[in-house]
Amino acid sequence: MVFLFRQVPRKRLCYNRSRFRSVADEILKCADQMALTAAEMKGVLCEIAPVLAHARIQKIHQPGDRILLFELRVPTETHRLLVSCEPESGRLHLTSQPLPNPQRPPSFCQFLRAQVQGGRLKEVRQLDDDRILTMTVLTRHGVRTIVCALTGQTANLLLLDEQGRVLRDLNGHRPLLGQPYQAPTKRGSGAVQERAPRFDVHSGGGRFPVSYAIEAYYHDKERALVIDRAKRDRLRSLRKSLAKVLRRMEAWREDLANAGRYRDYGRYGELLKAHLTSITPGMEQITLVDYYDPVLPEVTLPLDRSKSALHNMNEYFKKHRKYVSADRELPNRIADAEREAGDLRREIRLIEDGRWSMQADAGRTTIKTASAPEKATPRGPFRRFVSADGLPVFVGRNAAENEALTFHLAKSDDLWLHARAVPGSHVVVRLARGADPPVETLRDAATLALLYSDLRKSGKGEVIYTKRKWVKKAKGQAAGAVVVTREKTIAVMLDARRLAALKERSHSSETAQ
Repeated sequence: MVFLFRQVPRKRLCYNRSRFRSVADEILKCADQMALTAAEMKGVLCEIAPVLAHARIQKIHQPGDRILLFELRVPTETHRLLVSCEPESGRLHLTSQPLPNPQRPPSFCQFLRAQVQGGRLKEVRQLDDDRILTMTVLTRHGVRTIVCALTGQTANLLLLDEQGRVLRDLNGHRPLLGQPYQAPTKRGSGAVQERAPRFDVHSGGGRFPVSYAIEAYYHDKERALVIDRAKRDRLRSLRKSLAKVLRRMEAWREDLANAGRYRDYGRYGELLKAHLTSITPGMEQITLVDYYDPVLPEVTLPLDRSKSALHNMNEYFKKHRKYVSADRELPNRIADAEREAGDLRREIRLIEDGRWSMQADAGRTTIKTASAPEKATPRGPFRRFVSADGLPVFVGRNAAENEALTFHLAKSDDLWLHARAVPGSHVVVRLARGADPPVETLRDAATLALLYSDLRKSGKGEVIYTKRKWVKKAKGQAAGAVVVTREKTIAVMLDARRLAALKERSHSSETAQ
């Protein structure tokens, strides 16, 4: 048995993207001016190259996605060389501050360790007075070259073999692997080189005043870089969210318009009900007097010639129920989506107007806007209830939650339920291994499966149930589509007292937590 769920179609939306691009481009332009220039890199290299000559690479760390830290051992002392490939803050210098590292090193860091850790630096040089620096390392695998290309948006760190072919790169560009490395064409560097000096090398710093000045400068500017990056990320997220909401609204409006065609089908069904004996097999239409209209006009109703009179009547009632359901649910959904779209547009304007701020709270970075009210922290995914026997019951809210509930949260011996043959929520009851569900728990869970399905409006229907281990994901189908085996069926009617008790126990459980 396969349950398929409707997907909102993706359609091209017409709204002004140029405003978003201009804001993002301005942020990138300001951020790029904070990276080291070729002249500044030359100053750093002149300071550190003599000290690092013949140093041994003792350890390699990757404290950030695009930041590498090399521990270089020379006689009697160890130096930390920081290489940042961040587009906004590309730089290279010695650092006196240790940086926190992830518990598990990223794959690129592990590869560098396997290839060059323990090797000895042979040469450090700058390519063509550009923002590209190479470190030649003698290793047990042969000669390896580390290329630090700190070139703004195209910044990268690559490892080359003896023939100059790319073994691995930080950006993960697979087409580069095995290809000879070619330095990018130098463009527009003259204007950058003429920038006024930014680093006060006379402010102290002992043996490495240039590195000290750069480290102090970026320490002061780091928060601005974080905010600029967060603005870009937030702007990108807002654009995606707005497009999704607009697509959803468009689909709902289309559904509402389509359902409006069935407004009078309830009356037509009643007319057919009163004339069932007049419908003979093979009829394609029937003309009846509409006695619900004071004028008593005649109406011609299309029929399915391959179906019985009863089936034709039920089809009219079914389409009318679709209209009633859409007319009840969709206007509220559209109104909620319009409010959500308005909130997204307001936050976008806050970023455009420069009134967006980021605050750090207890070590966590949170985004706040001037107009957005603080919302209560959600209790987590899934609807949660407690059965009459005290067992936890989980109900998915949508296709994604159905998928997560069934295939991530539920255990193999848990009870799984779903309304028969109609779209609806997955329901899971947590059971001990080998235990059978108590009768009242089964009826509670089945009631919830009926309540959160398309059978809700009829107030009664059949619910299938089985062990979670007999539920498999349907290959090639949308999220939440499953194949069920060894299922049993229970007939359920919505019981107001049972539902009230479930909601009361659920509320009591939340209060206790």
